[in-house]
Parts: sequence; structure tokens; C-alpha cells
Amino acid sequence: MANPYFKFKQFVVFHDKTAMKVTTDACLFGAWCAGEISKEHTEGKKALDMGTGSGLLSLMVAQKTKLKIDAVEIENGAAIQAGENINTAAFEHAIIIHHHDIKTFTPLGYDFIISNPPFYEHDLKSDALLKNAAHHSSHLTLQQLVEIISHKLNQAGKFFLLLPFKRKNDIASLLKKQNLQIYKIVEVKQTENHNPFRIIISGSNIPGDFESTSIDIKNGDDYSTTFKEMLRDYYLYL
Repeated sequence: MANPYFKFKQFVVFHDKTAMKVTTDACLFGAWCAGEISKEHTEGKKALDMGTGSGLLSLMVAQKTKLKIDAVEIENGAAIQAGENINTAAFEHAIIIHHHDIKTFTPLGYDFIISNPPFYEHDLKSDALLKNAAHHSSHLTLQQLVEIISHKLNQAGKFFLLLPFKRKNDIASLLKKQNLQIYKIVEVKQTENHNPFRIIISGSNIPGDFESTSIDIKNGDDYSTTFKEMLRDYYLYL
């Protein structure tokens, strides 16, 4: 039986009640978002975590910033578990869990929006309803996601997304239609010898310099130096 929780240096994430498990790429994304956001003044600012699942991303960002975070989750079991995970963290006061459909969630004017959204729009679906909700975007399409980001982000705000690499052209086109600018694209690979399997994207309403980079998760049997540096403040044994 898989471990029902993942223990980090400053918090524990149980994920047995949600289909959105703690994964290596999600941890990398959380660390990357936290690192990028922590470069800015965050006191008094607010963030939106769209589809928080276990609460992983909110917890990773809260550890390194002074943001107030609204973590929205439509699935009941996941929302309950996210609340339990957050209530045991030292910085639980920074995060509010909302058991709500993001399409009807009304608050606006976010300084930062983060999301690890449903992955497999138009692909075949499994028989497991919870897994479908977590991994397929039949409830929330990529187009709807981008429209919500455009609507809820303040003028100088920034967004951060983790997506399958195969959605790279789709997301670029959808963001352009909403006049959202891409600042950074990070191609995520298992090793330098593998093709990219995820992309991390950040951007804003305001045009800026563009940067494209890549991150290898592993170097042989060990984590890469870059990965270790990014996750050192989170993973127990780095």
C-alpha cells in the first residue's frame, strides 16, 4: 500500500483522500513558484491556488512568503484533507481552504495565481470518478482556466502553471488570446537524456522579458544539483 502521507521539513501532506497525489513534478513546481514569488515583496498581497488538491502548492508557497492564500478545491474529500493538512502546519493562518467551484468563486484582484490544473483534456477517461475530476479537464477546460486567470489577476499580478509538455502550444495560444504575456517557460525532464514531459509557465498582464530554460529532475540515480537546490528547504533528506 502506498504511503498515505509525504513528510516535508516543515509540514506533512496526507493525500489518501484526494486523487491529486504528491508527485515529484508537483513538488518541483511548488518550490519553483515559491522561489519566484519570494523574490518580491509579498506582505499584504494575496494569492489564489486553483484546484489545491491536498494543499501542497499553498503550503510550499506559504513557507517562503507572507502571502494570504485562497486555496480553492471543488472535490469534497480533497478540500477536507487540504484543510487537515494546512491546520497542522505552522503557517496555517496564511491559507484559507474554500470548498467551491472555481468557475463561481467570486473574489478578484489577486497578485499571484498558481495552478496545477487537470491534465488530460480530450484523452480517454478512467472509470474512477475522482481520478477523472483530478486528471481530466471535462469540468474545467484549459480555455476556461485561462479566462479565469485573466479575470481574477490584478493588472500587475503574475500567474504560474504546471502542464504536460504536449499542451505547450495550446496554452501559449490561449494566453495570447487573453492578452496574457509569458515571462518564463521551464521544460521539465526526468534526465538530460529524456524529452520534456512537463512545462512550467509564468506570466502576467504586462509585457516583459522572455526566458526559456530546462530542469532535469535526476542525474543518473540521484537528483540533479538544480533539483536539490530548489527542494533543499522542503525535502527531508536533501
